[in-house]
Amino acid sequence: MIYLAPSILSADFNILGEQLRIIDEAGADYIHLDVMDGMFVPQISFGMPIIKSIRKSTDKVFDVHLMIEEPDRYIDDFAKIGADIITVHAEACRHLDRTINHIKEKGIKACVALNPATPVSAIEYIMDSLDMVLIMSVNPGFGGQKLIPYCIDKIVEVKALAQIKNLDIDIEIDGGMTPDNVSLALDAGANVIVAGSAVFNGDIEANTKKFKQIFAKY
Repeated sequence: MIYLAPSILSADFNILGEQLRIIDEAGADYIHLDVMDGMFVPQISFGMPIIKSIRKSTDKVFDVHLMIEEPDRYIDDFAKIGADIITVHAEACRHLDRTINHIKEKGIKACVALNPATPVSAIEYIMDSLDMVLIMSVNPGFGGQKLIPYCIDKIVEVKALAQIKNLDIDIEIDGGMTPDNVSLALDAGANVIVAGSAVFNGDIEANTKKFKQIFAKY
């Protein structure tokens, strides 16, 4: 199964509820929520009050991507407000194994993100505990960036490692995904596609459906 996870970082927050309704009805599977702290990444985005508020607007899977330092401090809080998946960065966790166990103890799916220059070997020993791996295909912190090509190779690496370990694990890609290049990620083995500006810029309904039409060919 292939899932589309529109990132609301590119949405218009003045009419966020309406835009969530549009992507919901157009067939989006997840809602990707980029939480930035201004330290791990340069920008500050939004936090728990926003997520808690929009949880009432949709029953879609909340894919919460914590681009923050030492995310273990906030796992309980994000669990309480409706996160279905919590993603932490390998680079941001002092004790990654402990943080993953904390997420799992809350009954939430656990994912680890890898920045473009971080090798797949960074998660080799904890893959058995993960539900998903997120390959960042841009340097995190800003929407609208272009795909870094070598990140596609990392999807292949994760897929191969999962097969060696006989793991049923989702592979997500985030950064620069458009209808024109998404097939590269799908062919490599990704099955959760994050798209921000490619969904929310222009005709949101048509953009969402275009991704889903491509997915249907796989």
